[in-house]
Formats: sequence, structure tokens, C-alpha cells
Amino acid sequence: MQTSDLIKNWLEQLQASGYRVTEPRRAIVELVATADHALSPIEIYDSGRREYPRLGLVTVYRTLERLEELGLVQRVHSPDGCHRYLRAFEGHQHLLICTRCGRVEMFAGDDLDPLARRVEQATGYQVEEHWLQLFGVCPLCHA
Repeated sequence: MQTSDLIKNWLEQLQASGYRVTEPRRAIVELVATADHALSPIEIYDSGRREYPRLGLVTVYRTLERLEELGLVQRVHSPDGCHRYLRAFEGHQHLLICTRCGRVEMFAGDDLDPLARRVEQATGYQVEEHWLQLFGVCPLCHA
């Protein structure tokens, strides 16, 4: 899907879920949909305010929350404890995140089912899903 179609689709889904499509929300959608790295809410706020000075931080958080509920964005946990957001990917993949620039690569992981079964047996939990994030330094920052 082309970026313009992706943005249009996200805005339509926001509207269908009861959100008015305002210019500040459009800015948030455009930033997250086109980013090649995970963005913090503050980064989205700061970038969005350059184009829409009236953008509020509450709007950023509420829009990100709704986009996550709709399955359009994914919350990423950072080593510093803060959450970042990136566009959701299709299928089951894992994340590799650069600790310097925040760039994200998705990769298909090895089968983690044996590990999940061992955890289930040891704890009595029924594992329903898993999510693997690896942190390192990307080739651009490593050079």
C-alpha cells in the first residue's frame, strides 16, 4: 500500500471509530505512518506543533491510543522505560531497535513455541501470544 493510501485508510478508520479528522490528528497520522523509526509521544508532539502550533499533547496521546486500539500502530518498549510508537506490521514478526537513532527493523524470528510451552509447564500460565524486541546499534550508527 502506498503511503498516501495508508494515511487515507488510517484517517477513514479514525473517522469510522468516532473521531473527527482534524488537521492536528492528520499531522499525527502522517508522522507515524511515514516514520522509519519508533516515535515517542513527545517527538510526535514537537514535530506536529511545527506544522500545527495548536496541537495539544492530550490529542497526541488520545490519537495514539485510538490508533493502537484499531491495530494501526504498535507500542514499542524502549530500554529507557518510555513507550514509542510505530506503524503496525502484518503477520508475526519481531523487532530490532537501534538504541541510538530509534530505527526499527522487523524480522521473522525462530520458532519460539518450544520456549512458550516450557514456560507454560513451569508456571501454569497459558501463553496466548509473544512479542520479541531486540536492542542494538544499527549499521548507520555503528559506522
